[in-house]
Amino acid sequence: MSLMKVVPNILSVFRICLVPVFVIIYFTDDNEVKYYAAIIFIVAGLSDILDGYIARKFQAHSRLGKILDPLGDKLMTFTALICITISNHVFFWAVLVFFVKEVLMGIGGLVLHKIARIEMPPAKFIGKASTLVFFVVCAALMLFGNIMPDLIAIILTYSAICLSIIAFFVYLGSYIKIMRERPRNNAGITEINGETECNRQSAQDVNETLP
Repeated sequence: MSLMKVVPNILSVFRICLVPVFVIIYFTDDNEVKYYAAIIFIVAGLSDILDGYIARKFQAHSRLGKILDPLGDKLMTFTALICITISNHVFFWAVLVFFVKEVLMGIGGLVLHKIARIEMPPAKFIGKASTLVFFVVCAALMLFGNIMPDLIAIILTYSAICLSIIAFFVYLGSYIKIMRERPRNNAGITEINGETECNRQSAQDVNETLP
């Protein structure tokens, strides 16, 4: 196995290991040390981008990677949001909205995988933009939360949440479209399988009539 094939999983594990380090540093009394927590958060985000790029470029996709990648991403994001909320930089309802949205998207992806036997299409532009904005807002609140005016913090938080909700409804539209088309696709598969069975039966009949 090529080294590049396992690099994405290594980066995902690295990102998961950064979570407890982030928490410890974030709640250190020294305010200057908290900047290092923001740096860890940014490094985790960059590692997420890097492992996604490597996975696509070298076709380094694996079942383990499909678990580790989102796990590392969501763990760090939720941890950062909870820490920022405890520091009174983000409203509790904002974390709740983000949590519910991610849970619903996870359930939707699981349903598509288990029932429809297909994977959810890659995130569209609005989904990627939502993730990027949320990342930037979290980093800004960590770096400048103590000196940032409350109004600016509220505007940033509302912007990130609104964009996240829009991304969710775009996801929901794609989910509904896929589920509506699924019966039609299954019918097509059944028809093809039925034709295949007829062909096999015809071939068997011909073989039985041959001397």
